[in-house]
Amino acid sequence: MDSAGQDINLNSPNKGLLSDSMTDVPVDTAVATQSPVVEGLTEAEEEELKAELAKVEEEIVTLRQVLAAKERHCGELKRKLGLSALEGLKQNLSKSWHDVQVSNAYVKTSEKLGEWNEKVTQSDLYKKTQETLTQAGQKTSAALSTMGSAISRKLGDMRNSATFRSFEDRVGTIKFSNFKNII
Repeated sequence: MDSAGQDINLNSPNKGLLSDSMTDVPVDTAVATQSPVVEGLTEAEEEELKAELAKVEEEIVTLRQVLAAKERHCGELKRKLGLSALEGLKQNLSKSWHDVQVSNAYVKTSEKLGEWNEKVTQSDLYKKTQETLTQAGQKTSAALSTMGSAISRKLGDMRNSATFRSFEDRVGTIKFSNFKNII
């Protein structure tokens, strides 16, 4: 068996064996022989380049097979460790966010925004606006509280009215008769 078909993972129980799902991909040398000869190359140079091309293509096939085996092995290890694709994605996002936070651009931007925030919150215009909004919020809260009390009082008055009591008695009678029919 040639080295291209061997599993290079030394810890693998399949050491030296190709998996069933891996197959050799033939190198298409017909394409290389159909192309016109480049001017300035001798026949020996052309043959040497074709041989080197075939070798490189064979190495590419081998590397793809090795990569596929490594990806399968990685997947098996993650499965055994209980790591899911979602967990990996979360870790990647977390690491990426951390990398962004420690990046020079992010740090400088944060510092600049902190400076601007300090200047804005210390300005007279900001303080006046904050006071105005605080007063407006307090007045709105008081108005809503008064309105809520008035509505509550009106609902209480309505509930104590003769019309509502009559309606409540009728609904209770309907409920009771429907309940008796169910039983």
